[in-house]
Amino acid sequence: MMRRSFLALILLLALTMAAHPARAEDNAATGTVESLPAIRVAAVGDIMMGTTFPESILPPEDGATMFGSVAPLLAGHDVVFGNLEGPLTDASLSPKCPKPRRGGRPCFAFRTPPRYAARLAEAGFTAVNVANNHALDFGMEGLDNTLDVLDAAGIEPVGGERVAVFTISGKSVAMAGFSYSLRTRYVYPLQDIEAAQEIVAELKGEYDLVVVSFHGGAEGARAMRVTDAEEEFMGENRGNVVRFARAVVDAGADLVLGHGPHVPRAIEVYRGKLIAYSLGNFAVYSMFNIKGPSGLGYALLAELDPETGDVLRFRTPSVTLRHPGIPHPDPSGKAEALLRTLSEEFLTGEPDAAERRETLSRLWK
Repeated sequence: MMRRSFLALILLLALTMAAHPARAEDNAATGTVESLPAIRVAAVGDIMMGTTFPESILPPEDGATMFGSVAPLLAGHDVVFGNLEGPLTDASLSPKCPKPRRGGRPCFAFRTPPRYAARLAEAGFTAVNVANNHALDFGMEGLDNTLDVLDAAGIEPVGGERVAVFTISGKSVAMAGFSYSLRTRYVYPLQDIEAAQEIVAELKGEYDLVVVSFHGGAEGARAMRVTDAEEEFMGENRGNVVRFARAVVDAGADLVLGHGPHVPRAIEVYRGKLIAYSLGNFAVYSMFNIKGPSGLGYALLAELDPETGDVLRFRTPSVTLRHPGIPHPDPSGKAEALLRTLSEEFLTGEPDAAERRETLSRLWK
């Protein structure tokens, strides 16, 4: 009798264990792995929030409402990035424009009050590019002032040796800034593609994901259609941005963000990585042309695979700049429509154009 009871107990335990398998202390015991959430990046183009040089031209309410209508587009992202056109400084001397001229051809040097770093922080920006042709409008003093106020505001400067680093879902993400402009310690060279590849490869060896920001290409409506060729503007070589962007992806970059032409340019997915050739203007108060395509901006909202860096999906909600350069969401989607046309045209002639168009369409939500 006891033997039967013991056997019955063993059988009951076996059935119970079969119905309720041992709980894995970690997912490796059952062969399943929890996937990490996508890394979410919001990126916009050129930002100049007003200037005090050669006279004071600042937005209403001292800029407090400048980003009010577009800030919701940027919310909820792990990294929020833009290109800062001009220093945040009170420096008095501009080596670029030592004697501002009245009449004739203007000299463009921007000087935005340092307190406007708070406006960027309030809008949600966590990183801004300083590797561009306006960063030194007030010399190294102006740029040093800019770096100091950005650091104090909790915003990472991006440019040259100032590599921004974020930790997201346990992954390290580095952002590096390149430009065609005057080389300083805060600018990595855009034209020296071999050097750029070495820099990116080194970063990729240290960090899980690498984002590359570049300031390059010709400017204006005539420069909307990017080509695989050297570009020149006002007698200045501004690089072959297609060759550069694809080369840094080959070297390990996971996302490439272009700015500088002041108009939207094509987007492509190259080897699984997203490249935006120009994010256009985003908020450029008073001193910029905002007619036609120069007044159309967008927010690039991308989700990246934390393991591979490949783009999982992305959106491009349109923004329009209302006079004299304040951004507002554009429900009519003009910028996105233009982007899609430019991107389709850009892929024409590529040997795998049909496949790449299908990939772009599938990921572009």
